[in-house]
Amino acid sequence: MNRVMMDWRHRAACRDEDPELFFPVSETGPGARETARAKAVCARCPVRAECLDYAFENGLDHGIFGGLTERERRRVHARQDAA
Repeated sequence: MNRVMMDWRHRAACRDEDPELFFPVSETGPGARETARAKAVCARCPVRAECLDYAFENGLDHGIFGGLTERERRRVHARQDAA
């Protein structure tokens, strides 16, 4: 892993959070509360954009990255493809 990639991860607001928080089982019921908690962490993150770019560049299709769920990232990606 290159130095730049490590640098943004060390500044991430989620670095001391339980990683499971960012992989809720669903977006409804208890999963919706987990999703909201994860997004709250992302909202205060100084490297949110880098995290989102990382998810897009690496085709990550599960979990919350850059404050977006996998469904939200698919929508963004579809809009980008349509443009």
